[in-house]
Amino acid sequence: MKKIRKAVFPVAGLGSRFLPATKAQPKEMLPIVDKPLIQYAVEEAVAAGITEMIFITGRNKRAIEDHFDTAYELEAELEAAGKRQLLEMVQNVIPKHINCIYIRQSAPLGLGHAVLCARPVIGDEPFAVLLADDFMDVEEGTRPVLAQMADVYQYENCSLLAVQDVPRAETKQYGIVSAQHYQPDLELVSAIVEKPAPEEAPSTLAVVGRYVLTSRIFEHLEKIGTGAGGEIQLTDGIAALMREERVLAYRYQGQRYDCGSKLGYLKATTAMGMKHPETGPGFRDYLQQLQSLLDAK
Repeated sequence: MKKIRKAVFPVAGLGSRFLPATKAQPKEMLPIVDKPLIQYAVEEAVAAGITEMIFITGRNKRAIEDHFDTAYELEAELEAAGKRQLLEMVQNVIPKHINCIYIRQSAPLGLGHAVLCARPVIGDEPFAVLLADDFMDVEEGTRPVLAQMADVYQYENCSLLAVQDVPRAETKQYGIVSAQHYQPDLELVSAIVEKPAPEEAPSTLAVVGRYVLTSRIFEHLEKIGTGAGGEIQLTDGIAALMREERVLAYRYQGQRYDCGSKLGYLKATTAMGMKHPETGPGFRDYLQQLQSLLDAK
């Protein structure tokens, strides 16, 4: 069985919900405390054994390439100033054995098209897809979400979708699956619909930004044409894939924050601010003081 060695990061989106902050920088470079969203996603992939990071980029995304590249001038200045700890931090943004590949998405034709752009690099291997603005946090001692999925893939050998239950009123924001119980935390998917209205949704089980897919998905993405919003939808490709092989929904262990929204981004920043070794104690004290002020009003 082939191991999952490659991961696709679709990062070509405009990030319009965060304007004007994203006018001149990618939304994936927005920081959660002291690391950008895309670094958290890459670290999650590294923890799952991924060695090939494939970024599907667009205009104004150069900052992502620069972030994972060597910053010679910065390193020289830090070394001259004797700032060894900061130097090591900059040098270890990504492990040395990791290979980063950048592919330009020629037009904003949707998530399915972004994944299809990676086909020349993926070949016939299974691969992961990570959406950086779906920020995944886990408790200490719990394997990161993609590592959990890679473990499941090793014994199920089929495509996997990370899922969570959402309020029915929010189904129009997600791909929604219809599924039957298969094993603990795993369900066999029988249907998937992109952003259905609450009254039409087959369930409230939503697909979130982590996938493990077999290479057969590419043939279906090439054939399906455009779907909702005039885009090539990954959910439509997965629906076609299900006609010839199993697709499982995985209820992951962890907490997801939708950092594509301002509120979700603030929640993630708060959660990680409390966990961060440098800011945690002081930030928790501040939140307690803030709560006391709110209670007094």
